This record gives sequence, C-alpha cells and structure tokens, in this order.
Amino acid sequence: MSATPPVGVPRRRVLVAALLAVPAAGGCSFGSDADDAPDPLIALADAARADAGLARAAIAADGALAEALQPLVDARAAHAAALEAEITRLDPDRAATPPAPPPAPALGRDPMARVREACEASGAAAAAAAVALPAERIGLVAAVAACCSTYAVVLG
Repeated sequence: MSATPPVGVPRRRVLVAALLAVPAAGGCSFGSDADDAPDPLIALADAARADAGLARAAIAADGALAEALQPLVDARAAHAAALEAEITRLDPDRAATPPAPPPAPALGRDPMARVREACEASGAAAAAAAVALPAERIGLVAAVAACCSTYAVVLG
C-alpha cells in the first residue's frame, strides 16, 4: 500500500491560520465602537460640580451647616477639577467647551440628608465606573469613590 499524498491545504496550515485569526479578529470592531461612548469621567465630574453646588446651597440655607459641609464643597470642587483635567488629557478638544454649570439644587426639608444622599450616589457611581477603567485612571476615580462614601458616612 502506498500512502497517497494529501490533497488541498495541509491540516497544520489550517490550524495555524485559525489560531492566528482569533487574535486578529479580537482587534476588529464588529458592533458599536467603544470610543463612541462618552467618557465615564464626564458624568463623575458633573456629579462633583452638582454635589459642590448642593452643599453650597445647604450652607446658604442654614449657616450652621458650614463647618460640616465646607470641607465637602472644597473636596468636590477639587474632584471636578481633577476629573476634568483627566478628561481633557485624553480629549484636548474638550477644553474648548467649558462644562455647563449645574442646575440649582433642590434641598427639600432636610438639606443635610439631601447632601448625604448625593454623596452616597456619587460614591457608588465612581466605584462602579472604576471597575471598567484602564489602570492609569483607576486611582483618581477610586479616590473620588472613597471620599464620597466617607463623607456620606460622616454626614450620617
């Protein structure tokens, strides 16, 4: 019996081509492009500005809250600036359009509770965003999450 030579493409070539195709296809975009999504830090910066505005409004409504809330105003303003700097670092065109000021906050009957709820929501949003970010952005967002969560507890 004589061995018949293989007809067509050798199996080894097919396997090598299949193995190389998987990583190559991984770099392709088949659906929506991730770059089309807005930067998640934009919402966090907007929330930081809103939280600072809310705390300022609470201080204006009740001056006795100034000692407890002024450090939060300062921290959330610093968060907004740091987040905006990071957003602009990756998208220099954004620097041309300054962020819109947040709308006037509604305080309700208990301004401190409203500020605490806003801090809890901001901390949770930052923590959720951090898990999907690249390593170089996690530290900033994790610091924002920790600060907001801590203020929510302290103000409670």
